[in-house]
Amino acid sequence: MKLTVESGLWALGSEVAPPPEVAVLEVSGAVLAWTIHDPAQAVRITFTDLPAADWLWRLVGEAGHVAVVTAAETADVVPLPEPLAALRRLAVGHWLRRWWPASARDGIGPLDAAVLDAEVALATAALQDYFADDTLDSDIAGLLAPHREALARTTGSGDPRILDLVRSCVGLADESGLGDWSEVPAGQGPPRQDDYALAAGQPGAGDDGAIADGVASVSWTAVPPRTFDAAEGTIDWSVRARDGAVVADIRVATIGPADGIPVRLDSGSITGGGTLDIDGNATLPLPATETQAWGHDWTDTTVTVGAAAGETEAVRDRVRRYVRARLAAPGPDAFLAEILAAEADY
Repeated sequence: MKLTVESGLWALGSEVAPPPEVAVLEVSGAVLAWTIHDPAQAVRITFTDLPAADWLWRLVGEAGHVAVVTAAETADVVPLPEPLAALRRLAVGHWLRRWWPASARDGIGPLDAAVLDAEVALATAALQDYFADDTLDSDIAGLLAPHREALARTTGSGDPRILDLVRSCVGLADESGLGDWSEVPAGQGPPRQDDYALAAGQPGAGDDGAIADGVASVSWTAVPPRTFDAAEGTIDWSVRARDGAVVADIRVATIGPADGIPVRLDSGSITGGGTLDIDGNATLPLPATETQAWGHDWTDTTVTVGAAAGETEAVRDRVRRYVRARLAAPGPDAFLAEILAAEADY
């Protein structure tokens, strides 16, 4: 891999795909990135603070480290496979936390957030040499703290893999300033069913009383994780006259609280915006009379949830294929949370 300059920063390796097809890991002085479904592609290393990347010799050897630091534009280095694999697995763990496309409609079950975050915390601790400085991905306490009760409940299943995982987190929690977790592996009874439940929102049927209706899809990069069913066509919209006004009723299939997330309908000159409630519903006032609404062509209507920009359906399909392949044949980089999801009957 040769060094290049990108946006004023030194970088090693070729370009990678944009989100959600990229697994990213921020270490001290650099950001590592991989295209998730292309294992043959080399890692992309973008240096944000080259002197702070004192771990580089572990990845490219001492000679490679010296070459990068002293002769940036002519350096040509090859990462060592073993440390690179560990870093890539950790990056994939963070990717799973952000982009796993849980969907009742698509038959892709959710990952247990407590189990996954515990695994990512342990993987981070094993790679502390790469986190001399605090980064977005080095916060072990932040990974563990929300899940003390959930991890205790998961041990109630009696699964030895989960028990081993939780026991491994006890000392790590103490080292991370979270106090005494010694009682967590003792459990608090069987896990609650709703810890793993994925609501199966049903597509809306056509409404004979509606002026117009249709379906749309949520862009994953436009919304918070673990909020919406990741299938296509999960937005149901209808336009109707109500109490002397014209409104758009929006319903989005959710797997988590959606309150406060913006939603917008655009149809030519008729537009309306608002925010979803906790269940993913909204009613948007539209600037049209009933007569105008009946005469309007609603064919090219779009409904946007979250930010305006987003990825294409083809990108989402590639991610689903990648996830299904991981579930069908877990590899050496698989996380226990994935294996548990594959074993579950969804």
